[in-house]
Amino acid sequence: MDVTQKVELVSRPPTEEIVTKEELVNLFQTNSKPIHYIGLELSGFLHLGSLISTGFKINDFLKAGVKCNVFLADWHTLINDKLGGDWDTISKVSNYYEKAFKAVCPGVNIIKGTELYDSHKEYWKELVQFTKHMSLARTMRTLTIMGRTENEEKIDLSKLLYPPMQAVDIHTIDVDIAHAGMDQRKIHMLVREIFPKMKWKVPVAVHHSLLPGLTEPTEDAATKMSKSKPGSGIFIHDSDEEIRSKIKKGWCEAGNLNNPVLQIARHIIFHEFSEITIERPEKFGGNVTYHTYAELESDFAAKKLHPTDLKQTVADNLVKIIAPIRDKISLTADLSDAIKNSV
Repeated sequence: MDVTQKVELVSRPPTEEIVTKEELVNLFQTNSKPIHYIGLELSGFLHLGSLISTGFKINDFLKAGVKCNVFLADWHTLINDKLGGDWDTISKVSNYYEKAFKAVCPGVNIIKGTELYDSHKEYWKELVQFTKHMSLARTMRTLTIMGRTENEEKIDLSKLLYPPMQAVDIHTIDVDIAHAGMDQRKIHMLVREIFPKMKWKVPVAVHHSLLPGLTEPTEDAATKMSKSKPGSGIFIHDSDEEIRSKIKKGWCEAGNLNNPVLQIARHIIFHEFSEITIERPEKFGGNVTYHTYAELESDFAAKKLHPTDLKQTVADNLVKIIAPIRDKISLTADLSDAIKNSV
């Protein structure tokens, strides 16, 4: 595979931004096996965004010959008060995430925070050195990467360690490509600013779009698919019937391109299938096959494709994608209860 093909794989949806594309081209020209990293908090049941969309993007990197690492941030999870701050639950969920990503992304390497810190004695020294380059104000502004704001009145000191720890994780793993959702962009920009001052390798940053929730987007509410809002997302352990029901209820206004069902078609369905067929009676236009997302979007925008027909096709194809993955990922009653009780 040549460099152009590798860059195309990394650039395909759901990738939204590469900082910078020129650096990525140069990386592939000079390194046949660059090291990738994506860090994940352990925050509950895996869903379409956290496992499928993210996992499919990781698979693009793997196909491009990149050595991919999924960093399971157990210490960050504790710092951010996720899973009730219970270490036993965090450990169980960490194992659950590990099995899930190995099932979806064969060949991926899993790194747990506890293992990384135990095996690198210089980590804490380098963390302190890194924080010498961060002002308190800058640290507070980066708290958005953990779903918090700089204006929170009650925040414990440990949370200020979260951003610099995430940055030093990238250095410790010796990353060439730092990958994350767009919500993590601030930390990668901090890395690209401070690493040169410390004479550390500066990674290319790749950010993918966040899969929106199924509810109608509003100006003052985040549209990210959320584990805390069961009706807004498709979870990996949902039954076929639950998947179809959720998509059927999803917000999908005729002609409106800013809707979650279309985004699922773009980032999930067309990522895995080269074409999709809308099945409908002749009196409603008959069957139609789309070979690209652009074709589908064009017809929807022109109201040649009805939301009901779009929803049914997206739901049917989602079932084809999720069902075999769901069957590979066991969810014990003990683990399920632990996650539910910690939310």
